[in-house]
Order: sequence, then C-alpha cells, then structure tokens
Amino acid sequence: MMVLLQSNVANLGHIGEMVKVKPGYARNFLFPRGMAVLADSRNKKQLEHQQKIADIRKKKALDEARGLAAKVAAVSVTVQKPVGEEDKIFGSVTTQELASAFEKEGIVVDRRAITINEEIKKVGVFQGSVKLHPEVSSDFKIWVVAQSE
Repeated sequence: MMVLLQSNVANLGHIGEMVKVKPGYARNFLFPRGMAVLADSRNKKQLEHQQKIADIRKKKALDEARGLAAKVAAVSVTVQKPVGEEDKIFGSVTTQELASAFEKEGIVVDRRAITINEEIKKVGVFQGSVKLHPEVSSDFKIWVVAQSE
C-alpha cells in the first residue's frame, strides 16, 4: 500500500515522501496517529499545494531577514554604563540592553537572537551578532561609553 507521510517517521521516511508499507501498519498505526494518508491523486495534489505555500513562506521570511540584516549591519549600538577605575564598567552589557538599544533605533530584534562575541568589561568598541534566520546573521558594533551624570 502506498502512503504519503504527514510527519517524520523513524526508519520509514520524512514529511512529503511517498512510501510503500503493509496495509495493517498503515491502517493500525500510521492513519490513526495522523502520520500518513492514502496516496491517491487528491491527497497528492493537496500535499503539493501545501509544499508550494510552505516554500513561498520560507522565501518571504528569508527575504525579510536579509533586509533586516542590512539594517542591523548599518547600525552601531551605544550603551551607557557607570564606570570605575581604569574605565572598567560596573556589571556587564546584557543582550536585553542591546535589544532595547535596537528598539530605540527602530529595529525590533529578539534578545535571544543576539550574541556578544566577547565579554564586555571596559569602555570601548566591541562586536556582536544577530541571528535573524537559520541562513542569515548580521554583525554590528557595540559602543560602550561612560554614563554622564
């Protein structure tokens, strides 16, 4: 019996593949759990349509991420921190502070997507990166300055 997989099944195949299985396995395991449907012309067309829509969404998300990456690369973020002796800052710069600084620039970035490349302990210029999409990341500069009182 030929079935179209609706989810990844171990030792059988991945989503969208058409595989041959025994009728009892399909009827008693795959169909009740929604892991597969019978491979008829109607289900094949429906699967193709869903794959086209998913491809369009992926392409749109990738284009948006590339546009946002260009904006992020053009911005250098400034963070003001209180300093002590030898320009050492109190505490450290967090990703939450960087996300807030990006919002002030008009760019919305999730703090969990931000990576600080090195530990920031002094006033100066540092590098950071933002992973906007599995295929797109962008580097930016972090300026740490002394807080004026």
